[in-house]
Amino acid sequence: MKALVVSDHESEYIWDFFDAKAFQGIDVIISCGDLKPEYLSFLVTMIPAPLLFVRGNHDARYDQNPPEGCIDLEEKPVIIKGVRFVGFGGCKSERFAPNHYSEREMNLRVLKATLALSLRKGFDVLVTHAPAAGLGDGDDRYHEGFETFVKLIDKYKPRYHLHGHQHLTYSIGSKRIIEYNDTTIVNAYNYHILEMEFPDKD
Repeated sequence: MKALVVSDHESEYIWDFFDAKAFQGIDVIISCGDLKPEYLSFLVTMIPAPLLFVRGNHDARYDQNPPEGCIDLEEKPVIIKGVRFVGFGGCKSERFAPNHYSEREMNLRVLKATLALSLRKGFDVLVTHAPAAGLGDGDDRYHEGFETFVKLIDKYKPRYHLHGHQHLTYSIGSKRIIEYNDTTIVNAYNYHILEMEFPDKD
């Protein structure tokens, strides 16, 4: 499955100089948050593929102006071409603000989705805005990852975890892709074309 993953920065190359040839064969577009709704609507209009999204910590605007033609992935499984996706938006924070969650609050969100995930026998791709703790997160408290996501990955062993929030420009040596046990973790900052492989579905 060929995926275009995006987050946190609207690419001038895509938005201002769109080249359809560069995005041929895309099966799914996945937004990991903090992107203008107009940008997501542009992507789903120009690329003939479904677009799944979660909210970033700056996406309160989605409540009044949701991205048109896109699929909200928050807290529910969505299946695309046999691949099971689930998403949890927002960042780790003690602030009382939209799309800001404490560790406890995120854990409750994940628990609410557990029944649906169990009925689907898990999921293949976890999509979040914030990273998992210690797996591509930042050194400062504003970019800490969630321990809850580590537990979720350990339990269900998804093939991929896609996230945003931690910009690759924040520190020298930031890695777009890291491996954690059986899960490939991808930082979707700006945009990245990912060839996702699911051996058990071939």
